[in-house]
Amino acid sequence: MSDLLRAPAEIKYAEELDWLESVDDGPKPFTWRLSPKMVRLFVLGSERADGLEREIAPKWFGDRSFVERSIVTLASDRGLLLIGDPGTGKSWLAELLSAAICRNSTMVVQGTAGTTEDHIKYSWNVSQVIAAGQSRASMIPSPIMTAMEAGAIGRFEELTRATSDVQDALISILSEKYISVPELDGDDGENIVFAKPGFSVIATANSRDRGVNDLSSALKRRFNFVRIPVVTNKKSEAEIVRFRTEELLRRHSIDLDVPPTLLDVLLQSFADLRASAAAAGSDDEKLESALSTAEQIGVLEDAILHSTFFGERTLTAHTLAGSLVGSLARREPEDLAILNKYLHGVVEPRSKEHGGDWPEFLQGGRDAIATLS
Repeated sequence: MSDLLRAPAEIKYAEELDWLESVDDGPKPFTWRLSPKMVRLFVLGSERADGLEREIAPKWFGDRSFVERSIVTLASDRGLLLIGDPGTGKSWLAELLSAAICRNSTMVVQGTAGTTEDHIKYSWNVSQVIAAGQSRASMIPSPIMTAMEAGAIGRFEELTRATSDVQDALISILSEKYISVPELDGDDGENIVFAKPGFSVIATANSRDRGVNDLSSALKRRFNFVRIPVVTNKKSEAEIVRFRTEELLRRHSIDLDVPPTLLDVLLQSFADLRASAAAAGSDDEKLESALSTAEQIGVLEDAILHSTFFGERTLTAHTLAGSLVGSLARREPEDLAILNKYLHGVVEPRSKEHGGDWPEFLQGGRDAIATLS
């Protein structure tokens, strides 16, 4: 763990997964390592009614029905498509599900404009082909093909960013559950790679990317859609931010206290900015940022690291405001104007009325905007 910049979920929570597997007596679909009930428990955490000897901490914070529907889909022969705004935890949920089901979340294809059919099917080791010809030994399987052969979960990130040719290639995999290799001799059956029971695909798509490469109706029919909404409940969002912040502090071995009052300031600021974006009449009046929980975590992470390395090892409202402006001001002058309007129209009256950390937060925001202007 200490040798890895970011350990995948199956390594990070290996001991917990081993324990859950040892006490799991529920029915398991196909080659699953855990039963559906235990998969849900691993993702969402345990409750007293579960009757376990140890507590399992929640790792994804969201509606229970989203997780249950995802698990049921993966137990069927359909793919799972997690769709939602940026920063809603789609990729993290996909990783946790893969780790719990097959103990391998790393069979991932990243969808981009440069993703090709080879990335989801196979390619060739050119030197081996030159030396000994085309064979299964000289073939380089894609992460999806590897998942098919292992009866495991393959992941496809940002599906709508892949071109239509790549999406079409995925249709046959989800439908037929095999990949043909026409370059190989078919007499010994090596020219077809069949999926083993337990194989499925978890794809993610950004709902803001509609129009990039829309999914065909044929591909949509191969997936069950689970829409992950933006977290707007302050209590749930606070839990997510606190969970991720504690991870950050452990990873960097940082001993720094995050005052609950400053966390409240951060949560309220994002709530205010989201309300302002919802009431805006045009895109020019909205921040380019999606104002997601992930971006909120990024703002806090930036403030913590700045306080640790360049501050007095104490998180202040001034530093937090500077990180917020620096992280969210992506267009100049539009975003700076929006943030400046927020500081003068919302934060300034609030600082006069409520005091607390708000006056210092207001000054920190003003200083950051002045630096960027």
